[in-house]
Amino acid sequence: MPGSLPAVCEAAWPKDVGIIALEVYFPSQYVEQAELEEFDGVSAGKYTVGLGQARMGFCSDREDISSLCLTVVQRLMERSGLSYDSVGRLEVGTETIIDKSKSSKTVLMQLFQESGNTDVEGVDTTNACYGGTAALFNAVNWVESSSWDGRYALVVAGDIAVYASGSARPTGGAGAVAMLVGPNAPLAFERGLRGTHMQHAYDFYKPDMVSEYPVVDGKLSIQCYLSALDRCYSVYRNKIHGQWQREGLDKRCSLEDFGFMVFHSPYCKLVQKSLARLMLNDFLCHPSPDTESGPFSGLDAFRDVKIEDTYFDRDVEKAFLKASSEAFENKTKASLLISNQNGNMYTPSVYGCLASVLAQHTPQQLAGQRIGVFSYGSGFAATLYSIKVTQDATPGSALDKLVSSLCDLQDRLDSRKKVSPHLFAQNMKLREETHHLANYTPQGPVEDLFPGTWYLTRVDEKHRRQYSRRSMSAERPLEAGLITSCITAEHIPSPLKKMPRIPAATAGPEALVISNGDH
Repeated sequence: MPGSLPAVCEAAWPKDVGIIALEVYFPSQYVEQAELEEFDGVSAGKYTVGLGQARMGFCSDREDISSLCLTVVQRLMERSGLSYDSVGRLEVGTETIIDKSKSSKTVLMQLFQESGNTDVEGVDTTNACYGGTAALFNAVNWVESSSWDGRYALVVAGDIAVYASGSARPTGGAGAVAMLVGPNAPLAFERGLRGTHMQHAYDFYKPDMVSEYPVVDGKLSIQCYLSALDRCYSVYRNKIHGQWQREGLDKRCSLEDFGFMVFHSPYCKLVQKSLARLMLNDFLCHPSPDTESGPFSGLDAFRDVKIEDTYFDRDVEKAFLKASSEAFENKTKASLLISNQNGNMYTPSVYGCLASVLAQHTPQQLAGQRIGVFSYGSGFAATLYSIKVTQDATPGSALDKLVSSLCDLQDRLDSRKKVSPHLFAQNMKLREETHHLANYTPQGPVEDLFPGTWYLTRVDEKHRRQYSRRSMSAERPLEAGLITSCITAEHIPSPLKKMPRIPAATAGPEALVISNGDH
């Protein structure tokens, strides 16, 4: 039966495996979408209303996928007070490829050098925007397996989303999310509740190995996304029904069973349409929906539609957008903070949405809630799964510390530097011309980066990359060279020995130089 698990396995698994800590990084500069509309010569509202986007973050040539991941990993480790020897698995989910052989994870291992910890499993995982979710599932599965050695898993999702000049460019963005995974987590994965759908399609792909730009079939991509959502939701409901039946519960799974619902967000408008689509699924699967009152009021005319015929049906879309408006406000709108202000981050997109929910609610508002998560990657791969938030919202609890760690999210977004569309276009042109060049020194100003940001200093004649870290203090000059850490991170024993405890944030080392190869 779907959702069934052997009782002996359940008894042996670590309890409440999930996300213990979460860190988000996005670039320090952005372009206004309204100004980009004027610059591109399109109608007012095309990007801001039609796509639902307000701002788009972007990287100069000073940042690449490895620098993004270095920044977010070190930020999580410093703010959590964790020692690097407490991590036994590190996996990166990304589709931003700068080397067809060497993984970004191996670059990150240089952060572990001082600890002496080289016993760290995992490499990179790639499938468009789904790679971060695949890496996260691998981490959860590792903790729940016979391979687990009692240490934490660390998952990194990071990407730089750029497009050639044209209609797709305003759906770009950049960023990275790091997640610490272990038992006794405040955000626990619900076992057996994953609905997955995978299928072959050329909706979005990157066949040109010397370009950052994808080939995109926009209409097909939307159809693939929505059809995957339908299938994943159906599989998920079957599995949760199986669990409920074994528990003696006779109920129907619907949007009502989710406190929050977050989605992979290519652009915000698609997310709003996606929540409406889940309500359409609920409506069509209900044996006798009440069309006289309640959320299905006035929808009787759509009772006999075939779901596979509705991907681009404007009447159905309009009706269910209206019917789901209250659910959207309560369950999903808060998740779009980073997406609206920074754009599509690809693999970290859905986890930026999760972080946005956590940042805008109190522990008491989150406690006990089920959060639905829909992850989609073109090509295509998709999963809808659920996270259960712990009931413990007391001060100093794991949930309280997780929420507190994200309380500066809005301030960080507001502190970014606005750049003109003309300068943005120049940056895109520079990236286009210098992508994968050897013997290259980046031109972007380091002083514009956030304090503590890792950045690219040089690509040598053999394509080996060197990185440095900007000082944690904006007032202090940039430093170069290896230095000794000026802090002592509190060591957290392995999860087998102690409940995970996230200490208060501490200051980190000011600068360090590392590379992606021997020199």
